[in-house]
Amino acid sequence: MADDVKALSSQLAQDPDSLVFLRLGELLRRKRQLDAAHRVALTGLERHPHLADAHDLYARILADKRDYERAFDEWDMARRIAPDHVGALKGLAFLYFKVGDVQQAAVHLEAAQRVAPDDPGIAQALSLARGGSGGAAGDEAGSRAAAAEQALAPASPGAALEPIDDTQVFVGLEGAQEGLLLLDASGRVLGGALKNPEGRDVTDAVAAYLAGVSQEAARTAKLLGLGAWSALAAEGKQGHVHLTALAGDVLLLVVRDRSVPMGRLAVIAQRAAGAARRWLEQQR
Repeated sequence: MADDVKALSSQLAQDPDSLVFLRLGELLRRKRQLDAAHRVALTGLERHPHLADAHDLYARILADKRDYERAFDEWDMARRIAPDHVGALKGLAFLYFKVGDVQQAAVHLEAAQRVAPDDPGIAQALSLARGGSGGAAGDEAGSRAAAAEQALAPASPGAALEPIDDTQVFVGLEGAQEGLLLLDASGRVLGGALKNPEGRDVTDAVAAYLAGVSQEAARTAKLLGLGAWSALAAEGKQGHVHLTALAGDVLLLVVRDRSVPMGRLAVIAQRAAGAARRWLEQQR
């Protein structure tokens, strides 16, 4: 993990405007290096003040530092920029639980669930919130709220899925060593690798740029009345890409050169998605 911090720090130093600060800040936060994470997030936010994910990252760091008032402001700002931002909705629900306002927590959780219906943390917290708002005794309601708060709390270092060797996710698949990328909603790589045409590893940089894409795609599809989105495909001058939405805002990116027809690319993506879903189920 120290090497990851060093590599991401180097990338950010080379390109201060890069969105790789999102991944670096989150990695530092999970290592409990909160002061360093705070500096990275704040600097990134200064360069990208209209990026909802930047406000979300900063809010999570502030919440870890128990600066809940400022965390509320940052999550509120993230929602102003992107009303359906799941991280902000969950963060605000977490803070409402903190102050004992279970009703408002439930309102935000319901909004989050409409955007991310497969998120188990949201479902658990919402169930507890609804159970605790129906006239339960004080001690029982308090214990329910505490459990819901714990389900929504910004992930501790050991709580999240750990990055693993890509062959464990995509073993036996075409492109298992490169051309397949599995990442979570914050842009953290869960498996796979990507290289540019010159052979340079761009895994972390691409993952950072894709952070938050799922929420934006869901919002766009909703505004257009298209229903829930499941996949996107695009053709480029040197290659094609296919992006698949999996449970919990996890994304699968498949990249191939132009010699691979789009139909074939969709088949590869379908097989890789099946392998990724099986692996994700094993991590629960």
